[in-house]
Amino acid sequence: MKTLLPPGWPRPKGYASGVSARGRLIVTAGVVGWNADEQFESEHLVSQFRQTLVNILAILAEDGAGPEHIVRMTWYVTDIPEYRFSLKEIGAIYRELIGKHFPAMAVVGVTALVEPKAKVEIEAMAVVGE
Repeated sequence: MKTLLPPGWPRPKGYASGVSARGRLIVTAGVVGWNADEQFESEHLVSQFRQTLVNILAILAEDGAGPEHIVRMTWYVTDIPEYRFSLKEIGAIYRELIGKHFPAMAVVGVTALVEPKAKVEIEAMAVVGE
C-alpha cells in the first residue's frame, strides 16, 4: 500500500487522504458491533466500536488478510457528538487492534442504522499483495 499525499498538503491525523494498492481485493459488508450470536453486549459506542473492529478483523482473516491490508474504511455513526466525545478511547482501541496503520477513511453521521441497537457500522476494503 502506498499513501498518497499531494505536495504541500498537511499530513492527516489518523487516516490517509488516499492510498494506492495492488493485489487481491477483500470487501466487507457494513459490520456492526454485535457478537457471533448477533447480540449487542453493550449500548455504548466505544464498546460497539471495539467489537466492530474485532468482527472486521475476523472477516478479513478468513481470506488471509490482517489490519495492515486495509486500504479504506467508511464509518457510519448515529451520534456524532458522542463520537467526538469518545475520540480518545476510540483512537486507543483503533491503535490496539489495527496498529499505526491508517487507510483512507470517512466518518459519516447518520440518523439510524438498520440494526436498531447499533451505534456504529463500518465497511472495510483490504488488498492483499499479489
